[in-house]
Amino acid sequence: MRRRHTGTWALATLIAMLGAGLTLSIAGAGETGEPMAGPVRWRADEKAVLASLSLQRLPSVPADPSNAVERQPAAVELGRRLFEDTRLSRNGAVACSTCHVPSKQFQDGLAVSRGLGTGTRRAMPIVGAGHATWLFWDGRKDSLWAQALGPLEDPMEHGTNRTRLAHVVATNYRPSYEAVFGALPRLEGLPADAGPQGSAAERAAWSTLDARRRDEVSRVFANIGKSIAAYEKSLPIVPTRLDGYLDAVLRGERAAGQMLRADEVRGLRLFIGKAQCVSCHQGPLFTDQHFHNTGVPPRDRARPDRGRAGALAAVQTDEFNCLGPYSDAQPAQCQELRFMVTDDPGLEGAFKTPGLRGVADRPPYMHAGQFATLEQVVRHYIAAPHAAVGRSELVHHHGGASAGTHVERTPITLSEAEIKDLVAFMGTLSAHK
Repeated sequence: MRRRHTGTWALATLIAMLGAGLTLSIAGAGETGEPMAGPVRWRADEKAVLASLSLQRLPSVPADPSNAVERQPAAVELGRRLFEDTRLSRNGAVACSTCHVPSKQFQDGLAVSRGLGTGTRRAMPIVGAGHATWLFWDGRKDSLWAQALGPLEDPMEHGTNRTRLAHVVATNYRPSYEAVFGALPRLEGLPADAGPQGSAAERAAWSTLDARRRDEVSRVFANIGKSIAAYEKSLPIVPTRLDGYLDAVLRGERAAGQMLRADEVRGLRLFIGKAQCVSCHQGPLFTDQHFHNTGVPPRDRARPDRGRAGALAAVQTDEFNCLGPYSDAQPAQCQELRFMVTDDPGLEGAFKTPGLRGVADRPPYMHAGQFATLEQVVRHYIAAPHAAVGRSELVHHHGGASAGTHVERTPITLSEAEIKDLVAFMGTLSAHK
């Protein structure tokens, strides 16, 4: 792991303040032996792409019309406490922060997450997730609050149920909850464990409740998600060395040459050019928020993950989606859900483009941790292999054409030195390096 060269930064800043017009090409060679970049010329079209990546260009987190309380400080604080509460799980040992660890960029560093059991995909970082339309790797939720609800009932994650959660809120959070959402419903006579998911006994107990009581409990459940989402949307995005460099370049400041090493700048040039990374990893969050089949090998070849194609029905029928009874939105405000693409064969085996901020600090990579290092990721995209799942077609490559499965990449050519430069650049997306 590369460390931030604070001594070099301080020296460059001092010289700039003194007005010394020195290039300092020998200053600040880091532990890699690479010198600082020094003056670098960027074309106008390249500067336009660089500007699009700057954190300065990130708009405010968009309001979610389906969550009316998300900007209330009381909801944010309630959500913070719920996020860290292991009582929201069956065994009293799993919290949201178990898989979304604050000290690890709100993910867990595992190939697949572990709660009550072992899952099949990685935990995605949640900082910046409020900018996304679709949540999870497959987009099976259409809001951050709906996303927060999924793990609570998932037997591999929290494994709990709705009436148990309602009792937890009433016992431990009543004043805070009622300050945001109004009075809790009466819970007397409510089964300790009941819900539409879970064990046969829990489902049977849920079926004994009349429609009014089921609705009351489900609304408390939805409000738990809305509080957690309010907290998650409040999490700040921390600027990195790259942001300082981009802003200095765009202002025409000489000090920009001392903010990144030469290999990092070469990697940045590859990222926005020859390596084609920016075609999907675009904008200040380095993601287009869309779904792509890039031929990533499945963890279980006998049961390949369908990705987005397998989630379309789930998001459309979700009782907690934007059009559902627990949404605060008007139907006209649910355009993304109402007009979502469902007939594109390219969604088979497609997964959401992850944002790259902090990426060097959170191996392994891809939706199920298939690659241990960023170098392996780069080599995968160089090869652009056929996908294990997706639409079949004639695949064209350098040697001709062959039958294969569609991926959204074509092979590219990078030298060994260029691979290293591209990996070095991705280190500049970490806040502490």
